[in-house]
Amino acid sequence: MKRIGLIAGLVLLPLGWLAAAQAGMVGHMAGHMIAVAVAAPLIAFGLAGSAYDPARRWPHIVSPLAMSLVELATVWGWHLPALRMLADSNIAAMIVEQAMFLAAGWLLWAAVLGAGPDRRAAGVGALLLTSMHMTLLGALIGLAPRPLYPAMAHGMHDALDDQQLGGVVMLLVGAASYFLGGLALLATLLRHPEPTT
Repeated sequence: MKRIGLIAGLVLLPLGWLAAAQAGMVGHMAGHMIAVAVAAPLIAFGLAGSAYDPARRWPHIVSPLAMSLVELATVWGWHLPALRMLADSNIAAMIVEQAMFLAAGWLLWAAVLGAGPDRRAAGVGALLLTSMHMTLLGALIGLAPRPLYPAMAHGMHDALDDQQLGGVVMLLVGAASYFLGGLALLATLLRHPEPTT
């Protein structure tokens, strides 16, 4: 099962990179959500417990809440208009941006999936916090009264319509992925409570 998750995550990566390279906010957002919220958890699941699992190698650094903050800074930072425009106009910046999204997502999901029984509650908190900030950013982008990224408008939509659709993609994929992951981890915590000392 882990091998299938790893292969699926790796197969999705080129699709995310292609989507992110497309014109418009919808393509940009789809590419990022494929990397951070779909491919990253699959890759983290596929590598969990292996020699390539960062949570196993560096458990004091790759902790759920710390990696949630890394993911938050990455997602919000790359959605600042100046950085967003840099990535949209420069292929090298877009590659760095997409790689950072993948790395931040992978580290967070690895921290959560690699968390031992004593860290499951922190994993639930980290995933639900991430879902909340993804929801907030998606709503801010989707409900903004003016285009935040006017140069990104896709040919089929004006800049505001494209931005609104991009916000919806973030809400549907990003926020849902972390929320459902948090609920699934909470369910395992409730089924198998942490041992009391």
